[in-house]
Amino acid sequence: MEKTLNRIHPVSDPEATYFLQVSWEKDLGTGFGIMLSDGQCAWTGTVSEAEISREAADMEMNREKYVEELKKALIAGEESAGKYNFAISRDEENMECHFSYERNLNDGSFRLGSLKLQKVSSPAEVVKELIGYSLDCLGRLQAKNEYLQNENERLFNDWRDAEKRLEKCVEAKEEIEADLYNRFILVLNEKKAKIRNLQKLLHEAKESATDAKCTRDSIATTQMATGRENDYDGSTDEESENLTQASLPSAPEQRDSLLGSPDVIDTAPRRKRRQRTAKPDGTGAKMA
Repeated sequence: MEKTLNRIHPVSDPEATYFLQVSWEKDLGTGFGIMLSDGQCAWTGTVSEAEISREAADMEMNREKYVEELKKALIAGEESAGKYNFAISRDEENMECHFSYERNLNDGSFRLGSLKLQKVSSPAEVVKELIGYSLDCLGRLQAKNEYLQNENERLFNDWRDAEKRLEKCVEAKEEIEADLYNRFILVLNEKKAKIRNLQKLLHEAKESATDAKCTRDSIATTQMATGRENDYDGSTDEESENLTQASLPSAPEQRDSLLGSPDVIDTAPRRKRRQRTAKPDGTGAKMA
């Protein structure tokens, strides 16, 4: 069985202090018991599961939500102070006590439940039980506090060890970064030197290519000029030869011109006459 003990102040007498103990088996929704005491008298009562369902139905509230409201009002204690009100009324002989609990709203309040508590015949036993429960709770809280303190100390020691390891890791990281930075500077300088050498070689190659191009252009220009002169000389010789051949007549033309010219002497009759004159006289007589 689980129990809780809270200190409450009724609305009718805020200066008065009452001790409210709530006990239940499995869940508050299955029913719970209440014990109320002012230190001198004690009253007790129970709320069944059927009564909880009836109260939820009367208020037209979901049962699970109604049980949550009961937990906040009766179990939360100091955490819900000011959100819930408690009303306690006793008869003259303190034989009965009417106990009710309400939820505060901005524009009023609504009652969560109420019940009649019966006076306990031996309130000293109730007070003794409440004191024992309080001492048990105090012992558990002290043990838990001690455990938490030890755990906190252990965590603090672990944190200091982790901090020391972290400092060592930071130092090692800084050393590695410095080493890598120095190596990077060396590599960077080497790369810069190689880039400068390559730029120098590229510049020299461009200059040599420019010089070679200029040389080729000059040679090509010279060759073109020489070719033009040769072409001019060849055309001049050919023209002179053509002129010479054109000025001289061909062989048939020369023969025709010689035959048609009046100054040409026919040599054949002269030879005949020479032959006639050279022959002896006797030959001429015989021929006759």
